[in-house]
Amino acid sequence: MILPESTPVKQGKLIIFSAPSGAGKTTIVKHLLSKYPNKIAFSISATTRKLRGQEVNNQDYYFISKEDFLHKVAKHEFVEFEEVYAGTFYGTLKSEIQRIWNQGKHVVFDIDVEGGLRLKKKFEQNALAIFVQPPSIQVLQQRLVSRGTDSKEKLAERFAKAEKELAYAPQFDIVLNNFDLEVACKQAEELLIGFLG
Repeated sequence: MILPESTPVKQGKLIIFSAPSGAGKTTIVKHLLSKYPNKIAFSISATTRKLRGQEVNNQDYYFISKEDFLHKVAKHEFVEFEEVYAGTFYGTLKSEIQRIWNQGKHVVFDIDVEGGLRLKKKFEQNALAIFVQPPSIQVLQQRLVSRGTDSKEKLAERFAKAEKELAYAPQFDIVLNNFDLEVACKQAEELLIGFLG
């Protein structure tokens, strides 16, 4: 859901990476952040889900309660948000984008497919929306299982969602094939530099 936004003080660009869970977008984003720390910064999403594995609050996500999340929605503090799974919300805080722009950097997103398209629609030419395409749905499923972070029920939910999300690829500016991670990272670097000028 897109919400109204007041004009930001300072505006940079947005580079949006979206993909089904397990496609490799997080790895690609981390590579870019380590390579261009003076140009880009990671937009930390807010979520109502619980921490997984080695995740750190205020670094990987802002982990907040559902009540707090909905309170922020009511106060128009999100630029976009989504109930990604039943009862589990994710969103981008306006203050997060502004925080990065105030540092003189461009914003990089690792975000679900629908959220990515919403941001692209809102920021238009100031945003580059990249869909990370996995080699196949089978490879995607293997990656998710090998993580060992989800129950069988959650995995089934992720598999179903992934199949739906793959159909969104043509709506993105670029489809980045992640058949070989090293090649995909190199192509992501070229896309980033080309877009930022």
